[in-house]
Amino acid sequence: MRLYLAPLEGITGWIFRSALYKCFGGFDKYFVPFIRPNQMGHFSAREKKDILPAHNEGMYTVPQILTNKPEDFIRTAAKLKEYGYEEINLNLGCPSKTVVTKGRGAGFLAYPDRLDAFLDEIFEKCDIRISIKTRLGMEEPEEFYHLLEIYNKYPMEELIIHPRVQKDFYKNTPNLELFSEILPKSRNPVCYNGDIFTPDDYERFAGLQPSVDRIMTGRGVMADPALARRIRGGSAAGKEELRRFHDLLYAGYCEEMSGDRTILYKMKELWTYLAPCFTDYKKYAKKIKKAEKCAVYEKVVEELFENEEISAS
Repeated sequence: MRLYLAPLEGITGWIFRSALYKCFGGFDKYFVPFIRPNQMGHFSAREKKDILPAHNEGMYTVPQILTNKPEDFIRTAAKLKEYGYEEINLNLGCPSKTVVTKGRGAGFLAYPDRLDAFLDEIFEKCDIRISIKTRLGMEEPEEFYHLLEIYNKYPMEELIIHPRVQKDFYKNTPNLELFSEILPKSRNPVCYNGDIFTPDDYERFAGLQPSVDRIMTGRGVMADPALARRIRGGSAAGKEELRRFHDLLYAGYCEEMSGDRTILYKMKELWTYLAPCFTDYKKYAKKIKKAEKCAVYEKVVEELFENEEISAS
């Protein structure tokens, strides 16, 4: 089974990916949160740091592009190839309203004819492997029947399917019934993405879909950084490993960001997922949430790791 780290905007940037790789590994591909091509044709400071080879050593990294303009995709793909990338991903899955209202991400799925023309141009002109991450449609899952006809025209590296529609966001449950139906109809290799939070989730899915040989997970890794390792039969994260993972993240954010507020915003986001890994975590989670200074935050984290153990659950 091939395991991929999903691109989560604002979360799985290069500092997170690097710490995850060094502490736990387990993933075959690490996807970079989407690049938004701009009118100037330049990468933003954040995007450039995310794709620098020095920030992705040892990892098979796949940058993701968010656009509905073929010329922007083609230009960005050419630049990424100059950085040494061999594969890129097109984002057709982001459900955010700010993205969708501009006809990007999952919003592009509402215009299948335009999407078809877009794909025709980029597959003709791009000299790099292209994969696609998609949802089933905007409103109804049945929209995917026509979308799959379009996808089947193009020789993509793989089709990553999150079997929800845009209006679901991350609510409800993935439509595994439709996924099962369309799986044998895809002419491209299919990767499954959606609600793989634990090794048990993986085992249940693998039992239902034994022919799927690749899975992408994102939110589950925030709560269990050792998830990929555990899926492969390895051990759960130990307290010392989690401490090292935390410290690498924290040091990375302190070096790259300025101001306690900005740094703590990133760390508080992590702890909303990670805190339940520990026994009697709620009092510490509350203190972390209230912390306004890094010195206060550091003291609470020190107490947590000193006083609590990894929860058996």
